[in-house]
Amino acid sequence: MKKLKILFITAILTLFFAGCYSPNPLYGKWSDNFGSTINFFPDNTYSASIVSSAGVKEEYDGNFSVIENVISFSTEDGNVVTEWDLRGSILYITWSDSNKQTVQLSLFHVSK
Repeated sequence: MKKLKILFITAILTLFFAGCYSPNPLYGKWSDNFGSTINFFPDNTYSASIVSSAGVKEEYDGNFSVIENVISFSTEDGNVVTEWDLRGSILYITWSDSNKQTVQLSLFHVSK
């Protein structure tokens, strides 16, 4: 009887903690046809290669944070704060590069 009680309590706690976990839909690698990529990692870090409208590729890495539909990326030049939109497996972000030029990104989810 005691083993059954312990098993029951363990099962309830497992279901409780498993039900609380919600993976971030951004985790993984996102890429477009122009060479821009963003990798989101579970420890809230990212690495990115962003191709500007002039064709110049810049590398970024650091931390990111998400609050509802706003994402903030830490960079060497400060922070990039923008809205994000996820429609199916396409991520839409407006990126401001180091020259304060904006790049409209439409990134496809290529791996988790």
